[in-house]
Amino acid sequence: MTDKQHVSLFPSWRWFGPQDAVTLAEIRQTGAKGVVSALHQIPCGEVWSLHDISQRKEMIESAGLRWNVVESVNVHESIKTASPERDEYIDKYCQTLENLGKSNINTVCYNFMPVLDWTRTQLNFPLKDGSFALRYDPVALAAFEIFILKRPGIENDYTEAQKEAAHAYLQQLSSHEKDVLQRTIMAGLPGTDEVYSPEEFMKHLGVYKEIGVVKLRENLTYFLSKIIPVAESYGINMCIHPDDPPFPILGLPRIVCTEDDLRYIVESVPSLNNGITFCTGSLGARRDNDLPGMIKRLGSKIHFLHLRNVQHNPDGSFYEADHLEGSTDMFAVMKAVIEEQLKRNMMGRTDIAIPMRPDHGHQFLFDADRQFYPGYSAIGRMRGLAELRGLEMGIRNTHVNKWKMIAN
Repeated sequence: MTDKQHVSLFPSWRWFGPQDAVTLAEIRQTGAKGVVSALHQIPCGEVWSLHDISQRKEMIESAGLRWNVVESVNVHESIKTASPERDEYIDKYCQTLENLGKSNINTVCYNFMPVLDWTRTQLNFPLKDGSFALRYDPVALAAFEIFILKRPGIENDYTEAQKEAAHAYLQQLSSHEKDVLQRTIMAGLPGTDEVYSPEEFMKHLGVYKEIGVVKLRENLTYFLSKIIPVAESYGINMCIHPDDPPFPILGLPRIVCTEDDLRYIVESVPSLNNGITFCTGSLGARRDNDLPGMIKRLGSKIHFLHLRNVQHNPDGSFYEADHLEGSTDMFAVMKAVIEEQLKRNMMGRTDIAIPMRPDHGHQFLFDADRQFYPGYSAIGRMRGLAELRGLEMGIRNTHVNKWKMIAN
């Protein structure tokens, strides 16, 4: 075995650009080496020019960091719904990939979630230590969906007991709290302040009325069949992000929730460049997902890691726990990742230092007066990154030498 076995994960940090409350100078002090960023100022579906990419890259490099992952080149709704103009938007997407490849940026994260990005019902759930976390409560979602959104056909999706619980929940909310709930659920793309109105959202739902899981999968496969050859030409690893939460909500289909879903996607267009963003928070929100096992079986296709934890509750809710606590065994996850790195080393692969970022983080008192995107405070993520790097080093020091002896 070569010294490549000692290559660690590539510690990275999501940065939303110059408008982000966390500065590049601060990121450099967290222990991160890479920056995960995107050109959020460019409307979804439009081409990222070489000039705009170069400007952002120079900004990051001048701070002593590396722009190693794009998150995300967002996929236009026309592509997801197979609208007549989808090929036009796919061509623009391919041009953006070409420009990123020419700029030596070789990992692109994206998702195929209809309309909304990740969805929570509360952005400031209080924890025992006085910090705040993101939370998903199915009762709160039902209250919004049944009594505020009033989605047609909703009466068939909930039991009478669930409807009663949702009504009781709504009754305890003030007008302001109802407005906050609506804005929290209807938030649009990351890195923007866009919030859908119920009318706008219902219009989107109308488009998806005839698009179920099978059709959405077909649309994703079509998209991948067009972009993966371009990604291969420019050495770009495409990595799809799981749905968050990983189950159907608000009448929208979900197709990136389970191991079977991920396997279907990577096998639908066979290529090493057609890969996965392995998000332990998103996938961990389903109790039936075996995360360490998924890494062992699909690890060769993992190009990017989002590491965070969630705590499940008996009522079906979950909140984002400390990175090393919660319902996911982060030790087993990290051990499986390091084993995957050793496999890549033995195969002679060059992509051993998988980019990893601490995903989301609690908002601590230190950051109380700063305006962050939900989940992206400074100190909470810095704590997560420190804990994850320590866990990684501990596993390497205690296990890699044993594996080396076995291999020899």
